[in-house]
Amino acid sequence: MLHLMGNMDTYTLVKERLEGLLYEKRMSVHRLSLESSVPSSTIKNILYGKSKNPGIVTLKMLCDGLGVTVTEFFDTEEFRKFDPDL
Repeated sequence: MLHLMGNMDTYTLVKERLEGLLYEKRMSVHRLSLESSVPSSTIKNILYGKSKNPGIVTLKMLCDGLGVTVTEFFDTEEFRKFDPDL
């Protein structure tokens, strides 16, 4: 799950939060794609590092598919502690 070593960047936090929610909700990439209308290739690109800056519209669609609000997605200890200036 989430690791707290060194300086994490925004991409890593988003990717790990997405992985955590997929695990928590017992949801596959394919199911999330169906639920969110985001292509599985886009989700995989986020998870595997090809897309390091998913747009807010994509994140909103993924949140809707996961059944969480955007606020809930970012409301974690890791995001609260995150300092992009480090």
